[in-house]
Amino acid sequence: MKYGVAIFPQKKVQDVANSFRKRYDPRYTLIQPHITLKEAFELEDEQLPQVVKHLERVAEETAPFTIHFHKVGTFHPINNVIYLALTDGEPVTRLHEKINSDPIYHERRFDYTPHLTIGQDLSNDELHDVYGSLRMKKFDLTSIVDRFHLLYQLENESWTVYQSFLLRGRN
Repeated sequence: MKYGVAIFPQKKVQDVANSFRKRYDPRYTLIQPHITLKEAFELEDEQLPQVVKHLERVAEETAPFTIHFHKVGTFHPINNVIYLALTDGEPVTRLHEKINSDPIYHERRFDYTPHLTIGQDLSNDELHDVYGSLRMKKFDLTSIVDRFHLLYQLENESWTVYQSFLLRGRN
């Protein structure tokens, strides 16, 4: 089965993201707005308890933190994705690094860039048009990160929460 790990920002951030995702993300209905901490990976049922224990340890060691989205970015020309960018992605990157370790470590093709996708699978012309107008907008969206979620993919390709992990570490 396919699993992944993600942060879901608070509702006010999701509402803003969805206002764009409805128009620019064909996968809008498959998962709510999120920051991917661990991209999709295959896992056998018997491996699941070990992965859950690993994620519980990560949550116990990690203190809640605040994230702030301030502008729109893009991965073009590598990928035609438009996203909300973080002012400081370091806390999310540290959490990603803790999660992406044994027993679910894998090499990444690209450097990890924490972001919230608001548009994907766009043609080059559409990407340039949308990004050109959105990059002029200023965003001031803050969200507390006090949990992350282990997700699994259903047969219809949508994602649902398997288990949530509360961050319990101290600063």
